[in-house]
Amino acid sequence: MNFRFLTTGHLPARMNMAIDEAVLDAVATKTSAPTLRLYGWKPAAISIGYFQSLEEEIDLAACAKSDTEFVRRVTGGGAVLHEHELTYSIHIPESAALVPNGILESYRAISEGVIKGLAVLGVTAKFVPLNDLIVMNGEMPQKISGNAQTRKQGVILQHGTILLRVDVEKMFSLLKVPDEKLKGKMIATIKERVTSISHFLGREVGFEEALDAVRTGFAQAFPQCTFEAAEISSEEMRHAEQLAKEKYGNDSWNKQR
Repeated sequence: MNFRFLTTGHLPARMNMAIDEAVLDAVATKTSAPTLRLYGWKPAAISIGYFQSLEEEIDLAACAKSDTEFVRRVTGGGAVLHEHELTYSIHIPESAALVPNGILESYRAISEGVIKGLAVLGVTAKFVPLNDLIVMNGEMPQKISGNAQTRKQGVILQHGTILLRVDVEKMFSLLKVPDEKLKGKMIATIKERVTSISHFLGREVGFEEALDAVRTGFAQAFPQCTFEAAEISSEEMRHAEQLAKEKYGNDSWNKQR
């Protein structure tokens, strides 16, 4: 199977989510090939899961003060701060039978591309159900990647974060915490349980280095496929710009829950 390999650089939150949807639509109608996309976020943003409440999860005033955007994903899961990371999205027709039909096993199969990419960098990670990748710090498991999935129009869309660095204090300054008295303890707990590539390796790993490694990782995980560098089509970009304006940049979507 031939995949397109797209790199779209660092974009605002609304465009990142809009491109994911526009590519899904194009793959569903067979106007574009199955696609692996790697990208970043600028400015920083918080994405919330499809079923979450924006007002309950995010401190919107704090986001405004720190120039942090927000957006609702089409996938489930919790709120995520996107800043110092590489993000991937992959669009696979279900009819291709490239990954198992089951949710858990498809997560496991697709995440193998990230695992092998991390291995290129010298990071040994493993899949932990339902959708996390962890590394071991001694006997302490630490999350280094989170993933989310949806299936629409016969296409599997899975996207996930690969942490280059992590700022737990900033994350908690932007999220609403049920009990402020416990915030310090919660921050300490997250610092123990979450890590990044740079922290784990003890050296700075940049966006481009991680991008090259993850592209290699997916090629290794799916040797029956080719991943050919391409550009997003003009029609996909037009559709994405429309979605960014009318959906992902609109309160009627982001605040619907």
